[in-house]
Amino acid sequence: MQIIQINGFNALCEAKGVRREVSLYLVQGEQVAIGDFVMVHVGYAIQKMNESEARSVWELHDEWLASGADSA
Repeated sequence: MQIIQINGFNALCEAKGVRREVSLYLVQGEQVAIGDFVMVHVGYAIQKMNESEARSVWELHDEWLASGADSA
């Protein structure tokens, strides 16, 4: 997700038109700024990514969904 607003250890992030409040607590050792991309899991940013990495992850995710793979 891309960071669009930061308030302390919380951020408003967006991906594919979906916005979520995300905790930055787990990436506090990294410098994050508005416009940066982060991998999010259960409401926590767990890794800072560059734009190319973020696009690759979304492409893989979209391919997986298109294949009809189970989410189990």
